[in-house]
Amino acid sequence: MTDAIPARGGVTVAPTADVDARATIGAGTRIWHLAQIREHAALGRDCNVGRGAYVGPGVVVGDNVKLQNHALVYEPARLGDGVFIGPAAVLTNDEYPRAVTPDGRPKTHADWTAVGVTIGEGAAIGARCVCVAPVTVGRWALVAAGAVVTKDVPDFALVVGVPARRVGWVGRAGRPLTDRGDGVWRCPETGAEYVEIDGRLVEK
Repeated sequence: MTDAIPARGGVTVAPTADVDARATIGAGTRIWHLAQIREHAALGRDCNVGRGAYVGPGVVVGDNVKLQNHALVYEPARLGDGVFIGPAAVLTNDEYPRAVTPDGRPKTHADWTAVGVTIGEGAAIGARCVCVAPVTVGRWALVAAGAVVTKDVPDFALVVGVPARRVGWVGRAGRPLTDRGDGVWRCPETGAEYVEIDGRLVEK
């Protein structure tokens, strides 16, 4: 990654990347080899877009987001600040995928309506995860590698498996929280405490 070319506004784009002129890229963002940023996509400041990653038309990406190699983010996805999308993860956009219509005609954009995945602030999507639109992954949630998300994920939830299911809670540091009893959970790294109320976790 040493041969990327800094451009105006502090944006760094590798020579082999394909960034549409109609996309908006925030200062400090780096876009690496063979990545593609489509028309009207909007990336915030200080993002990192890995090799071979794809960002679809009109996708909105917040500040300080990391898209690892070969992550596929299809429109109309919305990613909050500080989101991590792991290598080869996919955010889908078609509820009923078909290449052709029932009469055998190739489908066009007029034949379907794209639905998006929404990822909340600070959440992390592990390597090779699939988020099946339309779903929302809550703030600071952690989706384990290889999981398939088919329903909404609460804030701070740790989900695993196919389909993904909640197996615990995580804090802002990403570490599983320790149950202190009476609905209070504690981060072993930062000491921050959280409270579980009716199946949801909130910061204390």
